[in-house]
Amino acid sequence: MGDAIPRSLTGQAGDAKRGRAIVANRSVGLCLLCHSGPIAEERFQGDLAPSLAGAGARWSEGQLRLRIVDASRLNADTIMPPYYRTTGLQRVAQAFEGKTVLTAAQIEDVVAYLVTLKD
Repeated sequence: MGDAIPRSLTGQAGDAKRGRAIVANRSVGLCLLCHSGPIAEERFQGDLAPSLAGAGARWSEGQLRLRIVDASRLNADTIMPPYYRTTGLQRVAQAFEGKTVLTAAQIEDVVAYLVTLKD
């Protein structure tokens, strides 16, 4: 593990187009609530977290995957939610207990999109 999850969670590469849609969707990924990114059609992007622009140049595919799966593995004080963890969480609504925020396939799609962001 270290600072990365080197292998796909699904055993397959994700789809960058679907990943972009997840990142842009304020009801699914909620990424733009905290991050800004090169998605010009989305207004009111966040400024609490690093910009997603250039993410693929700053981090490897595996490093991006770990940050999405559970950023607290790298920074215990992060405000980024763990998108693919179900244990050790606090204040989870009963309807969402035991469920991940994103599926493994959605994680791979987001990773596939973020690695394309080189500038």
